[in-house]
Amino acid sequence: MTNMSRARVARRIAAGAAYGGGGAGLVGAAAVGLLLAEVRLARRHVGNGSGGRVPVADGVYGHAYDVPGEPPLQLVVLGDSTAAGQGVHRAGQTPGALLAAGLAAVAERPVELRNVASPGAQSNDLDRQVALALSSASPVPDVCVIMIGANDVTHRMPPTRSVRHLSSAVRRLRTAGAEVVVGTCPDLGTIEPVQQPLRWLARRASRQLAAAQTIGAVEQGGRTVSLGDLLGPEFEANPRELFGPDNYHPSAEGYATAAMAVLPTVCAALGLWPAEEERPDVSRREGFLPVARAAAEAASEAGTEVTAAMPTGPRGPWALLKRRRRRRVPEAEPATPSR
Repeated sequence: MTNMSRARVARRIAAGAAYGGGGAGLVGAAAVGLLLAEVRLARRHVGNGSGGRVPVADGVYGHAYDVPGEPPLQLVVLGDSTAAGQGVHRAGQTPGALLAAGLAAVAERPVELRNVASPGAQSNDLDRQVALALSSASPVPDVCVIMIGANDVTHRMPPTRSVRHLSSAVRRLRTAGAEVVVGTCPDLGTIEPVQQPLRWLARRASRQLAAAQTIGAVEQGGRTVSLGDLLGPEFEANPRELFGPDNYHPSAEGYATAAMAVLPTVCAALGLWPAEEERPDVSRREGFLPVARAAAEAASEAGTEVTAAMPTGPRGPWALLKRRRRRRVPEAEPATPSR
C-alpha cells in the first residue's frame, strides 16, 4: 500500500472515529479470520518468561537536580504492557523510568513518574487511566506519554472505536493542561514467532491503525512518535537481544531503543529542545504536510514525529513531520519514593 493510499484509509478511519462511524475495517473479513487463526497459533509459541510481572518504577528521578521549593516535573505514562514495561525485571529498564531519567537530565530538574498503564489494555481502558492520571490527589501532569494499539489489532477492536478512545484521552489530558505524546501502534510483524501470512497482515493492520491514531491525536493537540518497525532492523540482526524472554515484549535494550525515539519529542513538547531544532530540516526530509499524509509517512518510518502546524488548508489540517536525532538513554537509577 502506498503512502497516499494509507493516508486515505487513515483519514477515513479518523473521520469515522470523529463522527461516530464504526464500519471501517483494517483488513477484509477473510483476512481477519486468517489473522486471528495465525495469532492463536503464534501465541502457542510465545512464552511468558516475565511471568506477567511488571516492575514498579514510580517515584522521583534526577534527585541530583533537586532544588528546595521547586517541585519536580510530573510525567505520567499510560497504555498497555509495553507502556508498563512488561518483559524486563528491573524498574530502571522500563520505558517510563528511562524517559523520566532522560527528561530529568535534559531539564536539569527532578521528574516524578507515575505509570498507570495496564498489561493487556486496549484503547477502551484509556478512560479509566486518564481518570487516574488526573486524580485530584495528584498534581496535574506536565506531560503524558501514551503507548497503545497492539491489543486493539489482535483483539479486533474496530479501528474507528480505537481512535475514538485515544482521541478522547488526548483531548481530556490537553484540556487539563498536560502535554501529550503518543507512541503509535507498533509493527506486530516484528514479533519473532509470527509467520507469513500473518506478518504481512499484521504489518498492514498495525500501520493503518498507527496512521489513524496519528490523525486523531494530532487533531486533539497531541504529538505522535511512530514506533512502527523501530525494533525491526535490530530484531533481524539480534532478535534475542531486542525481545525479552517471552519473545513478545521488548527486552531492556528494546525499551531503550523506543525511549531514545520518544524522549526528544517529550522534551520538545515541554519547550526543552533548542529552538532551531523546531524548524523543519529539508536535508532530513522534514516539512509541513496535510495531517493525513504526514501520518502515513510516519507510519512507514519508525521514530518519526508528527505535530500540529497550521490549523487548516485546502486539504484539511496541516502538520509538521520531524525526524529528530535520537539520544542514547542509559538505564535509569532507582527512583526515590514520591513525596
